[in-house]
Amino acid sequence: MADHVPVTKAVVPAAGLGTRFLPATKATPKEMLPIVDKPAIQYVVEEAVSAGLDDILLITGRGKRPIEDHFDRAYELEEALRAKEDPERLGSVRESAELADVHYVRQGEPKGLGHAVYCARRHVGDEPFAVLLGDDLIDERDALLQRMLEVRETYGGSVVALMEVEPEQVSLYGCAAIEPTDEDDVVRVTDLVEKPVPGEAPSRWIIIGRYVCDPAVFDVLEKTPPGRGGEIQLTDALLTLAKRDRSEGGPVHGVLFRGRRYDTGNKLDYLRTVVQFAADRPELADEFLPWLREFVAKHDEAGR
Repeated sequence: MADHVPVTKAVVPAAGLGTRFLPATKATPKEMLPIVDKPAIQYVVEEAVSAGLDDILLITGRGKRPIEDHFDRAYELEEALRAKEDPERLGSVRESAELADVHYVRQGEPKGLGHAVYCARRHVGDEPFAVLLGDDLIDERDALLQRMLEVRETYGGSVVALMEVEPEQVSLYGCAAIEPTDEDDVVRVTDLVEKPVPGEAPSRWIIIGRYVCDPAVFDVLEKTPPGRGGEIQLTDALLTLAKRDRSEGGPVHGVLFRGRRYDTGNKLDYLRTVVQFAADRPELADEFLPWLREFVAKHDEAGR
């Protein structure tokens, strides 16, 4: 029974076209855009590894070769840095190649998140697995994924990460109807609605880009018809599992996340994330923050 199988594999969908960041993403995958000096996707892989998941499957598509190169060895670059006696940069270059056992499969057609997850079936097999979306970065000080794995161990089934947002934001996300459990940060999910009509959302708790899925989700996804936007939605499959008991791959629980989440899905949020990460870097903050304060003050003064 999958209930007693430990989670060791993580699936990271990375096949999107990144149209919100054109023209930067015309030849560079959106996932490779840097957050200070490290591509966004590396933070996601590091999060999975820190939670004990060292078998990573990236779901890619055409034009994503730079992602594969990033997690591979770069012998010529390493040799050049070694010749320059630059151990710090040499270590940073090697780090990404030594993080985890990274695999790749192509999605082929952009049929939605549910289809991207289904592409992992052969690699994952009959084991539970985590799904991490690259648009959401979780602060390394907040062990969200680890907590989700603990909830999966306790309750079985699947687990989603939920975050409370303002009512006007709910329609931008998948939203959950929830029931309390005996644990303050854990709820039972009774309904899931993808991008609900404003005013009709079942709660203010939205699904953010972290999931722990029972392998039963694959059979459900295989039979799930395209939903909103003509895409196969992972939320539709999870809703089916939410109505099942533990012996059939259900139920679905949610972890109420009140920590630090950074969005990189659009230009404005991406810029905010870069600034926040830079401000948290001690070697940058001492010079960056005074400059930022001065820049904002001059900008405000000029606008008066």
